[in-house]
Parts: sequence; structure tokens; C-alpha cells
Amino acid sequence: MAKRKFYVVWMGHAPGVYTEWDKAKQQIQGYKGAKYKSFPDRAQAEAAFTKGAASYLNQALSSASRSASHPRSRTKNTVPTTSSILSQSISVDAACSGNPGRMEYQGVTTAGKKRLFHRAFPLGTNNIGEFLALVHALAFLQKQEQPDLPIYTDSKIAMGWIRKGKCKTTLPRSKKTEELYDFIDRAEAWLKENTITNPVYKWKTEAWGEIPADFGRK
Repeated sequence: MAKRKFYVVWMGHAPGVYTEWDKAKQQIQGYKGAKYKSFPDRAQAEAAFTKGAASYLNQALSSASRSASHPRSRTKNTVPTTSSILSQSISVDAACSGNPGRMEYQGVTTAGKKRLFHRAFPLGTNNIGEFLALVHALAFLQKQEQPDLPIYTDSKIAMGWIRKGKCKTTLPRSKKTEELYDFIDRAEAWLKENTITNPVYKWKTEAWGEIPADFGRK
């Protein structure tokens, strides 16, 4: 069972302290410049709400704002990453036998490599798998009420597609890809209907080795 958290909404439709993520999410969804953060207990949450957002600004911004204000933020030639591995996070990856070919993706705990989810399709591409893995991770963490837990991916393309809210694949729709495209459509709808709160970081393969979610087929 997920550990209970308390959610502070400083700027949203109805600012306050919430005990359920679904109710807190309603206050920030569609609210430009929403400021919010989770806390492990009610006392901390109420104190933070009273004190105001200024002391928690970097943590409280949505992922887009967080990327813009973070010292490791994206520039013209870089993507968001971390100086060292955040063990309290999850990692995602995809593998494809041929491209296109049989494709699968998974999400694991970065520390321990415990599998959290996995999907396989008879025909797909690696980029599609990376995109679906990221969206699956975001939706999974939302259901687990962990809106702050970081996600690692080794795909810049998938990160770009997430920012755009669109899977920019050229793979044709066909009977073989019917199930895959159903997942793509659902993923794009989720991105449209939900606010991304979890930070998404680029895994530094050159420095850290293969991402923990790697399928080991290289």
C-alpha cells in the first residue's frame, strides 16, 4: 500500500491542504502556473501552506515550470538530468526485435530493478515503446499517489514527444498495429487530460551504464 501523503496547493482553483491526490489534482488541472507539493504528514503540509509557496517554489512547480527553473534545466543542447543517480525513482526502457518489429517496454525501480509494469506488442518501434513506457510510468505513479517521484529514461525522443503530448511516429496503422495504436491513443489522451507532476530525467548511459530497465539485448 502506498504511504499516505498530504498535498498542499498554494495556487490552484481552490488552494488548501488535501489528503487525497485526486482531489488535489482537480485544483491544479488546467490552472496555469499552479503551485503545489506533497508532504509526508499533515503538520508539515499545514505549516508549508501557511508559510507560502516561496520557500518551496522549485519543488512545487509543475514539471514544465520545474524544468525551466531547475539549475540542471534544459537548454538548447541539453535535456533535464541529475548529477548523480536518484535511487528513489523508477526507470523505463523499451526493446525492439527489428525496427519495426516485436516491441516491449517495462518500468522498474531504479534501485533493485523490481519490475513494476510490462507490455509487449507484435509490431512496433523502439521510439513508440519509449514513449508508451514514459506515459505508463506517469499514470502508474499518479495512481500510486507519488506525484513527486522522479522517472528516468534514456530516450531524448520520448521526452520530446511527452512535452508535445503527441507520439510522432510514422508507423502505419494496420491490423497488426491495431492494439498498439489503441495504447498510443490512450496515452495521448492521458497527456491531454492530466497534469504531469513527476520530474522526468535523462539517464546518463555514458557515465552510469545501461539504464536499470534495459532488456539486455545489446
